[in-house]
Amino acid sequence: MRVPLSWLREYVDLAADATPEDVLAAMVTVGFEEEDVHRFEISGPVVVGQVVSLEGEPQSNGKTINWCQVDVGEANGGIRGIVCGAHNFVAGDKVVVTLPGAVLPGPFPIAARKTYGHVSDGMIASARELGLGDEHNGILVLADLGIDAPVGTDAIALLGLDDVAVEINVTPDRGYAFSLRGVAREYSHATGAAFRDPAERDFAELQPGTGHTAVVDDTAPIRGRSGASEFVTRVVRGVDPSRPTPPWMIARLSLAGMRSLGILIDITNYVMLELGQPLHGYDLDKLAGGITVRRAAVGEKMTTLDGQERTLHTEDLLITDESGPIGLAGVMGGGTTEMSDTTHNVLIEAATFDPITIARTARRHKLPSEASKRFERGVDPLVPFVAARRAADLMVELAGGTLADEGGALFAEIFVADIELPRGFVQGLIGVDYTDAEIEGALTTIGAEVTEADAGWTVIPPTWRPDLTDKWSLAEEVARIHGLDRIPSVLPTPPSGRGLTAHQQGRRRVADALAAAGLVETPSFPFTTESENDLHGSASGEHVPSIRIANPLDGSAPFLRRSLIPGLLQTAHRNISRGLTDLALFETGVVFLPQPGVEYGTDEVPPLGARPSDETLAALNASIPPQHRHVAVLLTGNIIARQPGRAAEPAGLSEALDAARVIAAAAGVDIDVVQGQRAALHPGRTGVLSVGDVEVGYVGELHPDVAAGADLPGRATVLEIDLDGILALADSRAVAASLSTFPAATQDVSLVLGADVPAGAVRAALVEGAGALLEAIRLVDDYRGEGLSEGEKSLTFALRFRADDRTLTAAEATEAKLAGVAVASERFGATLRD
Repeated sequence: MRVPLSWLREYVDLAADATPEDVLAAMVTVGFEEEDVHRFEISGPVVVGQVVSLEGEPQSNGKTINWCQVDVGEANGGIRGIVCGAHNFVAGDKVVVTLPGAVLPGPFPIAARKTYGHVSDGMIASARELGLGDEHNGILVLADLGIDAPVGTDAIALLGLDDVAVEINVTPDRGYAFSLRGVAREYSHATGAAFRDPAERDFAELQPGTGHTAVVDDTAPIRGRSGASEFVTRVVRGVDPSRPTPPWMIARLSLAGMRSLGILIDITNYVMLELGQPLHGYDLDKLAGGITVRRAAVGEKMTTLDGQERTLHTEDLLITDESGPIGLAGVMGGGTTEMSDTTHNVLIEAATFDPITIARTARRHKLPSEASKRFERGVDPLVPFVAARRAADLMVELAGGTLADEGGALFAEIFVADIELPRGFVQGLIGVDYTDAEIEGALTTIGAEVTEADAGWTVIPPTWRPDLTDKWSLAEEVARIHGLDRIPSVLPTPPSGRGLTAHQQGRRRVADALAAAGLVETPSFPFTTESENDLHGSASGEHVPSIRIANPLDGSAPFLRRSLIPGLLQTAHRNISRGLTDLALFETGVVFLPQPGVEYGTDEVPPLGARPSDETLAALNASIPPQHRHVAVLLTGNIIARQPGRAAEPAGLSEALDAARVIAAAAGVDIDVVQGQRAALHPGRTGVLSVGDVEVGYVGELHPDVAAGADLPGRATVLEIDLDGILALADSRAVAASLSTFPAATQDVSLVLGADVPAGAVRAALVEGAGALLEAIRLVDDYRGEGLSEGEKSLTFALRFRADDRTLTAAEATEAKLAGVAVASERFGATLRD
């Protein structure tokens, strides 16, 4: 909201030396955000001059210029010669002269310069050149504005161009501040300056007369609220639309961000900015019969003031006469009854429309307007009578009209619900020890009626504050009025048992551990294609159920993902295309796993503004597919870059398995890997990850066709684990292992067995047989070649033994090792390699 300071001074005592920065600082203290300061980009000398003579001089280019002698006053050099190309003035007219040294908006500096054979010692300005509007049909003749100022008068002050406006950001819940009335009131709250309400008028003079009462025929109200609860009309006859808008009004409208569009429209805009009540003016002679407010019919159309024909929705609220729609209520008028240069009789409309109706219409038609911005936030229901009379008075004063005893008023009883404010509630919520007098004073200051009750106060909010609906909003007002700087900046002591859940802590540990291991987290959108879900969402690549989004952001990816791998592939492709070829990426995120044969989603959307019932919430939750949080890793390129004395080391399965172990350690589980198969992964280079007997994920090298399809130039290794699953399998308590002070005994064991026996199964057999003395085991070699029979392999494991209470002998370590070999031999026929 832009607020010209000269206008603000009319309704609140603003210090004569108050700067725009002072005003903004005051508004910040009552909860507004400062945005900017706006000024006319003009500086003097700009004075009133009188044309003494002018001589037309035809030019070779076909133009005729005027060589003028203009009196600008003795103090400004007397009579000056000025070249002017306009022809809408005569000798004796008083005009605005910009003298050398002046700067006009643009910026456009003025200097004496030779043109058309003369030295033009200044410039006679038009309204557009001064920043007073878009009119550029000729120079600004002061008599046309009703101004007869002495020659040499400072024209900047005369035309209001020395005014300045402050701009504040108005939050959606404080629509009353979209008016000078509301801003002046808030400035009064901030500074204690006296406030004069422009809406205070004798109710008797606000009565609009008869003959033009509107009819509201709303057969389909939204949420039971009539589209129009108040509709006031007044008639002004005999207006002269050709009269100029006074410079002070043009200057204020311009600083407020509005163009001058003619005296009649300027008046309705001016009153809207002043009181916050949007108005609309109709050419009374173009109306056909009486006004009816109704909802649009199916397929109905109308042409709005911007010349666009619009197909209407049955929720749209219309202003109609016997000819059909003449306006989109609260948004924009229609072209058939608009005020124009031929208008002589005006019907002024001031109404109160349903905020939800107006908001939906404005968004549906992509037609935001100054009127809809105010209606959708709620306007003061007591102001329409005042606004209609104020506009009528200005049309009488400035447009030469006559206020007729005609009009109409349709209104309903205004009811504002009271709010119970318990004593002590404000102090407990805000954290400041306000006295009862401070609380009552703050609420009275904002215009509320406060009555003391047994347990506190009964508060009736003012009609211009529809945002005050409960005790919490009242507490906020107390804090705002008495200064937000009084609220202490103290961290509260958290109650016992609060904070992150064990599950949340586990997810953070996993992400932190992967980042600490050198991987980069790359979150991606959860949208993909059905074919990607089939390929990566199942082991066999067969078709699996997927959730399709009703309104996808990207029409080519309308499904919710079943796997994190497609997102990582897109991220890798994007980085590789930009020259980053060595990548170690990970993501934690939700995947969507609908069950076959189950219908998800619902067409039943509960209404806003009310909490759904438990049954409705249960039905909504049942309509959502299972959502599991996964963690996935992608490695491609080199894990160690080439450097002097060392060749590059490409990332592969070994590094992917290391990442799996990092995840397992952070989650608090032990993960086993056995060979497996997946459609998207390379045959023979795929592993299934398990915790105990529960499969929790997979690891492997991407199939070459899949890598090529993702535009990856080399090998890529991936893993994906059900993070929720492994956290559920983890022990809820993390127990730190004790550190033995006794030395370890290390031995190796090489076993010969069938090539089809998984190394993980052999490792598990050795662990089981070796017992508690085995502290660590690691596969160090998988040999297949000379010295072994066809179909055999040799697996070598490094073993580390340690006892908690003694130093192990070599014999004890060997006995434990052979016990493990015995189990492996029993299960797989393994023999010690010579």
